[in-house]
Amino acid sequence: MAGEAYDDRDGVIWLDGAMVPWREAKVHVLTHALHYASSVFEGERAYGGKIFKGHEHSLRLLGSAAAMDIPSPYTAEQIDAAKEAALKASGLADAYVRAFMWRGSGPDMGVSAARNPTRMAVAVWGWGAYYGDAKMKGAKLDISKWKRPSPETIPCQAKAAGLYMICTMSKHAAEAKGCSDALMMDYRGYVAEATGANVFFVKEGVVHTPLPDCFLNGLTRQTVIELLKARGVEVVERHIMPEEMESFEQCWLTGTAAEVTPVGQIGDYTFEVGALTRTIAEDYEKLVRGNR
Repeated sequence: MAGEAYDDRDGVIWLDGAMVPWREAKVHVLTHALHYASSVFEGERAYGGKIFKGHEHSLRLLGSAAAMDIPSPYTAEQIDAAKEAALKASGLADAYVRAFMWRGSGPDMGVSAARNPTRMAVAVWGWGAYYGDAKMKGAKLDISKWKRPSPETIPCQAKAAGLYMICTMSKHAAEAKGCSDALMMDYRGYVAEATGANVFFVKEGVVHTPLPDCFLNGLTRQTVIELLKARGVEVVERHIMPEEMESFEQCWLTGTAAEVTPVGQIGDYTFEVGALTRTIAEDYEKLVRGNR
């Protein structure tokens, strides 16, 4: 499917409880989410026909919806079933699974959307390495001019569409410079995350990762911390100043799409794709494929 437009593909999409031909899975231009970002989503991966941590993703989708005041018509178990049905209908064993929920069109077309129905869809497609060949040589990251906002200004633990606006702009700017992604600081100036992945650093055998107090505590992030601790590696979750990156030896990103991706450079700071980075990437690969 590489290079194909996402609205012009064969297959089906689960939409509001039914399988709909891919090209017919449409919404009206006056859908509330299109105008006011009343949308939440999950990105998941299936390995060998099984969605990794699918139920946890369903629970997070519901949590995001609640944080955004979007009432869900479905339980976590019903969302699980929808994702399984969509995966089966795709005919793919290894796939990316996008489940999302939004305020549709209805009698409200202003900021308020209390009377508009909640809609949901699940789409499945093949998606390889998020950062291409960075899996081997390490990704190159720009440093974004945009910062992750204060929890007083946004529902920072919701995976909500509107919160990715500055991520999109940051990634566009990074790609224009020949980078794969951008690292974002938070509103206080501490290191936060990449545009769609959490970040880890290594110094003298100890792993340091930003405290997720104003950005999403990713499920892959949590999984990788568990894998590190199982190996007896010390993990320190704390506030990290940007200038500290000069002293870190290794770096990697984690996320459902990114999986575990080594980082070779962030701005002017460079890192080696070292043994611990490769080991934890292998551990994660074994875990998601059921070999651990």
